Amino acid sequence: MLAIRLSRVGKKRQPAFRIIVQEHSRSPKGKFIEKLGHYRPATDPKDFKVDLERVKYWLSVGARPSDAMAVLLKAEGVEGMEKFIEPRNKKRKKKKEEEVKEETQKKEAPAEEKPAEETAKEEAPAEEEPAEEPKKEESPKEEAPAEEKPAEEKPAEEEPPKEDDSK
Repeated sequence: MLAIRLSRVGKKRQPAFRIIVQEHSRSPKGKFIEKLGHYRPATDPKDFKVDLERVKYWLSVGARPSDAMAVLLKAEGVEGMEKFIEPRNKKRKKKKEEEVKEETQKKEAPAEEKPAEETAKEEAPAEEEPAEEPKKEESPKEEAPAEEKPAEEKPAEEEPPKEDDSK
């Protein structure tokens, strides 16, 4: 894959860059296919000269600009550079804010684990019930209603004495 990128040239503390097209796996200081222009950020009005026709050609062929090149080309007026620009979050968070966020995450993590355990407990009996159901199917159907009748009768018997006690 081809890349449109900056290659640093110049002296110490006097940065100057070539705008080049080269294979993305090569070193920026290595061989390049074509020089498209130059960029000198140290000069008072920053010097940025690039052959926009050749840039558009290389983009149409499939070359991808680096993040820094995409920002420079977008400022120059080349369309479609937004998809090559990575989001920038330069603000550093204060230590106190980071600590507070870490504490809230720790508190939320155990809270999230408890419902998971409860759901696991709820799922475990559900798994046992299907194992019991085949036993019921093997035995005659008479046993199932017999189990249900005492369960229904007991609550009915318990409720009236409670009413009698309150009178």
